[in-house]
Amino acid sequence: CIYGGSYGGYACLAGLTFTPDLYKCGVDIVGPSNIKTLLDSVPPYWAPLRNGMLKKIGDVDNDPEFNEKISPFFHVDKIKAPLLIGHGANDPRVKQAEADQIAFSMHEKGIPVEYVLYPDEGHGFARPENRIDFNGRVEQFLAKHLGGRAEEMVEVEGS
Repeated sequence: CIYGGSYGGYACLAGLTFTPDLYKCGVDIVGPSNIKTLLDSVPPYWAPLRNGMLKKIGDVDNDPEFNEKISPFFHVDKIKAPLLIGHGANDPRVKQAEADQIAFSMHEKGIPVEYVLYPDEGHGFARPENRIDFNGRVEQFLAKHLGGRAEEMVEVEGS
């Protein structure tokens, strides 16, 4: 299984799309699925950061073919493994739309995906109730797709 958050979430999605035979499952936490839409959502006061990212990543603004090449969203059809996505609805860095677009596309294509959106979280899971809830979901997901045991999932009050 490949697992990561933020850039690690992108790495998870990239792993599942660009090397689909390598992983049995994936867990993406607040990962961007389309580099262009990620950078387009950067607020104006982050312009220097955005420009630096364009220099490091490549010019996705003026080269749509390059963006499509590096963005997992455009390669959803290649995914063979089930994916668990966790995201915060108030994420200021990686907007909810990044999770929505890949989750909905996978669902439409019949590719197994579980999507958990926490309405009271941002970039990561700060609230203990949500961390406990998501970790329980990950435990269930990994046991189901990798084998092994997992504790029974219990509803976490406040999550």
